[in-house]
Amino acid sequence: MIRNIFSFAALFLWIFAAFSTPAHGFQTDTVDTFSGPLNITFLGHASLLMDFEGKKIYIDPCTRYADFSKLPKADIILFTHEHPDHFDPQAIEELRTDHTLVVLTEACALHYKEGIVMHNEDVKIVSGIKIEGVPAYNIVNKRPSGFPYHLKGMGNGYVLTLGNRRVYIAGDTEFIPEMKELTDIDIAFLPVGPPQTMTVEMAADAVKALKPKIFYPYHYDHTDLSELEKLIKDVPGVEMRIRDMQ
Repeated sequence: MIRNIFSFAALFLWIFAAFSTPAHGFQTDTVDTFSGPLNITFLGHASLLMDFEGKKIYIDPCTRYADFSKLPKADIILFTHEHPDHFDPQAIEELRTDHTLVVLTEACALHYKEGIVMHNEDVKIVSGIKIEGVPAYNIVNKRPSGFPYHLKGMGNGYVLTLGNRRVYIAGDTEFIPEMKELTDIDIAFLPVGPPQTMTVEMAADAVKALKPKIFYPYHYDHTDLSELEKLIKDVPGVEMRIRDMQ
């Protein structure tokens, strides 16, 4: 009888966990590290949540894509640049606590004065997490005025060291020479949404240069990713994972 009670309780807890874990309605992947699991939740477009060692790390949270008042509070928030589909002060207000640290660019800091400003090639330890700044900009694609959609020096990509995993979030960028200098990238998020970011051909070249173990296209809008899959299918050791990040 007691065994049956415990079996029922275990079954109830399993069912509860199965239904409560995805209660936010977003897909989550788990990647092993030597310091425990890294959980990556895909919030849409360029908005991500990484849960590592109990720290909640948000990248480019934007209220167009998620109701952050219903998501866990942030320990760290990273912003890659000032465009409104990436930098959203309302999301900060919904996620922040007295202990939340916000990492951003100079352009973002004009609108949020309490953040930690990072530039390209800066390296900082934020709440115990190593964060490296990486350039993010356009070379080819330009606005009708002739200016690039993203100017060099204005935006950041970031490399986060999470246990033994190096995670590269490229931000809004094309395939740029600085990517060839990045080494030991385990997980790469590359934007595939021309003309503002990469074409599928640029993304394929970036994957071939970076050789990440896991590649997530993101910020891909209405891009057909099937061609990208074909272009990188012979790159050894790379797993391409498509999640809902339009």
